[in-house]
Amino acid sequence: MTQQTLPTVLDRNIAPQLRPINHIAFVAPAIYNLKNGAKLFWRNGLQNETSKIELHFAAGSATGDPLTASLCAGLLINGTAQKTAKQIQKALDAVGAYYDVSLSQETTVVTLYALKDQLLKAYQIFHESLFGATFPPKELQELVHERSQKFKIQQQKVSFLAQRFFQRSLFAGSVYAQQIQLEDFQNADRTAIQAFHEQHYLKGLKKVFLIGDVSEDTLGSFQDLLNLFESNTKERKPFEWQPEAGATHIEQEGALQSAVRIGRPLFNKTHPDFCAFSVLNTILGDYFGSRLMSNIREDKGYTYGIGSHIVENNNFGYFVIGTEVGVQTRTATFIEIQKEFERLQTELVTDAELELVKSYLMGQLLKSADGPYAMLDLFANVETLGLDLSFYDRYIAEIKAVDAQKLQALAQRYLNWDQMLIISAG
Repeated sequence: MTQQTLPTVLDRNIAPQLRPINHIAFVAPAIYNLKNGAKLFWRNGLQNETSKIELHFAAGSATGDPLTASLCAGLLINGTAQKTAKQIQKALDAVGAYYDVSLSQETTVVTLYALKDQLLKAYQIFHESLFGATFPPKELQELVHERSQKFKIQQQKVSFLAQRFFQRSLFAGSVYAQQIQLEDFQNADRTAIQAFHEQHYLKGLKKVFLIGDVSEDTLGSFQDLLNLFESNTKERKPFEWQPEAGATHIEQEGALQSAVRIGRPLFNKTHPDFCAFSVLNTILGDYFGSRLMSNIREDKGYTYGIGSHIVENNNFGYFVIGTEVGVQTRTATFIEIQKEFERLQTELVTDAELELVKSYLMGQLLKSADGPYAMLDLFANVETLGLDLSFYDRYIAEIKAVDAQKLQALAQRYLNWDQMLIISAG
């Protein structure tokens, strides 16, 4: 009788050994130049049958009138002269495909998902529908009604009011301060939407990301279709703004909670302080064990959650803290946040806290690089800023090298209460 070896039982009382992350083997996609000047980035090597194609258009809400941009994105493939919206959707369903449209201030991203053997067919349906879009009046009327009703509901929410006022004040003097108003829905212009579609979609393709183990012939067919887009993307003028500072409260009668936004202009990944400030921001408020969470949620009980973030755009970035607290604890919350700023400016972060946060950030980066889809997303995040994957090697090195003295100097430079824009609503 053969003796069987029993598996080793893990002792759950002993933490697993920590292993430092010194390098992550990032894989860059293959790059193809399209005739219109856009680039096609292709990533293969998947272990499954899934695939997607992602098209980036110069059609963000700051490109022109924000309502026109929003309605155009919402009606991209909602009807042509030959097919209704339902027929287009039925054709996509027949090949097991679905799509998503994401509108930001600078870009509209259209993502189409399907199994790799059906992705080209799905894209052909989408491509035909995009180029033949007619923006039927009935579809437009329904979308305008839906969006206007949703806007009325959103206006009652303190978080919506605080965020809108924060963005309008932070981006004052720039196109990024433009916002949709309720009365704008009454003036939705189908002709303006058609012109926006022509200018910013059919002539505004910036880049394409394709992921999936498709054949070379299929890749060539994608290129043939993508080459039909024209190129007329204008260089954006140098970004200028006059951001405001100081405190503003928006009274909302009957509100039980106040939404809070605190922040200031900052930078994106291209700035030499970005990596080190990422450590400082994480300590302050960008993970569950952060100081803001420990103080304002766990100790004071003022909120269910609070966080600080670095938000990046193509040419700039900004720092923001967001939370919702009881109306009666709003002022106390401001005082505690200011105290956390001052602690970082006057007290050195302990070695234990710093090492914990460094390990957390390295783990998050490793998680973000798990698999071809995630790897391509990491590439896209730096490519749009004119960087390459070497940024992440530099990120790892700078995170490991940052010390408490550096973090204190950054807090003294960037976390000054009197330089913050402070908005509350409720």
